[in-house]
Amino acid sequence: MKLSADIELRVLQREAFSYFLHEASPRNGLIIDKTEDGCPSSIAATGLALASYPIGVERGLMTREAAVERTLKTLRFFWESRQGPEPDATGYRGFFYHFLDMETGRRAWNCELSTIDSAFLLAGGLTAAMYFDRDTADEKQIRTLADSLYRRADWQWALNGGATVTHGWRPETGFIEYRWEGYDEALLLYFLGLGSPTFPLPEESYAAWASTYEWKHFYGFDYLYSGPLFTHQLSHIWVDFRGIRDAPMREKELDYFENSRRATIVQQRYAIDNPLGFANYGEHCWGITATDGPGPATLKVNGITRQFYDYVGRGVPFGPDDGTIAPWAAVASLPFAPEIVLPAIDHFIHDLKLKRKNPYGFKATFNPTYPYKAGHPYGWVSPWHYGLNQGPIVLMIENYLTGKPWYWMRCCPYLVTGLRRAGFTGGWLSEAPAVA
Repeated sequence: MKLSADIELRVLQREAFSYFLHEASPRNGLIIDKTEDGCPSSIAATGLALASYPIGVERGLMTREAAVERTLKTLRFFWESRQGPEPDATGYRGFFYHFLDMETGRRAWNCELSTIDSAFLLAGGLTAAMYFDRDTADEKQIRTLADSLYRRADWQWALNGGATVTHGWRPETGFIEYRWEGYDEALLLYFLGLGSPTFPLPEESYAAWASTYEWKHFYGFDYLYSGPLFTHQLSHIWVDFRGIRDAPMREKELDYFENSRRATIVQQRYAIDNPLGFANYGEHCWGITATDGPGPATLKVNGITRQFYDYVGRGVPFGPDDGTIAPWAAVASLPFAPEIVLPAIDHFIHDLKLKRKNPYGFKATFNPTYPYKAGHPYGWVSPWHYGLNQGPIVLMIENYLTGKPWYWMRCCPYLVTGLRRAGFTGGWLSEAPAVA
């Protein structure tokens, strides 16, 4: 017997949340990037965990005391960890390395100091600061640590003399040549940088970012283009864009929430159209984004030579596309277009049975086109769960059902300041208190 839609969502949310309960280091609170043995922590996944613990409390999935203990342990680790230019530090200039060793908390895999992943980490800390508002010593310290971590990030340094923020930095080679330009998940990064009371980005940096926007028309919709679906979702975890607009959106008479709704519908229309003829694409089977896959491999399938990828930024409608579907990406669009997302979730759960025998709900991806003879009857299924996928499931289900994460962050003075400095007006922002 099928459960009601709301109960089904709560079950899925609980399963996804359990990733953060069980895949955390007891020493420092870091969250593992994925469930493969020996993987390091992802600081973005850790930020999503920090934002999710309040939901765990609200939904009865953990006690407030347990959430406070976890949150405090994690924030203390980041505040006390080594900041410096050494290649084995945890961070530098208030930012942190993308991947950290689960035990030592030091840089892993010679990865970059990541501005975007640091932004998600800091956003998670600020969510905790908004939620844990009681007058106890531990909750006061959560607020102090989250505030101190945010204030330490040197956004001006991250500009490296340019107009837009760099992707990051490596101790061996310096700043990465790429910058956050063109619409994508870095929208939140600019708000946090603009709102900083210590090292704020100049307002011109947001104008420079927005000047690189690309507007497209697909399947009957004009919208701000970005191919992978996750880029239309991650900033929306923390920001309620309904009714608030910056200059580009005022000009188009849109808001970013409506833009993400259109991007979500385009994904479904593309799957229905299925121009490359992949198996199982359709009205209830879509979700193309940056995630893992069955490749790399070039194989002939039913007379057609197909190229399959591993982890790559799949997107719609220009690709790359190799027939790989990410159920979590469809779930994360739930607030934007529930009328098409709820049937897709139902299809993934009951028709394809993609949660079966999986402790944390959906695995990252599946690909019915890839010629895979063992395992799941609907083709290749990723062996892994990723923290970066689980967090959006937890948080966007909550935003759809109650709006609580959005409400908590409406009360964050730094986010309010960042939005206003970016030129946003209207909606709930008109009622938000001025920040001294």
